[in-house]
Amino acid sequence: MVRAALLVTNALFCLGVYGLLTRRNAIGLLLSIELILNAAAVNFVLFGTLRGAVEGHSFALFIIALAACEAVAALAVILALARAARTITVDHMNLLKG
Repeated sequence: MVRAALLVTNALFCLGVYGLLTRRNAIGLLLSIELILNAAAVNFVLFGTLRGAVEGHSFALFIIALAACEAVAALAVILALARAARTITVDHMNLLKG
């Protein structure tokens, strides 16, 4: 059970890193970051359950709150840049250069 859960969280984390390295779309990058944060939250819950402690669940709640805040802020920036640049491809967004 524990080994299977660790394999799932490892797969989630690896998919998130792969998405960060290969995606050119800003929304795809945001989803990859969400996958990485969710993998970390599941790991905290898993190890918190194994130890019988509540701290893992508390950290998971903070990670979920952080992911929600990150999604709102990132979507606002992406929408603002998409209106100005008419694209959400990260390679073409150079509006913030001096």
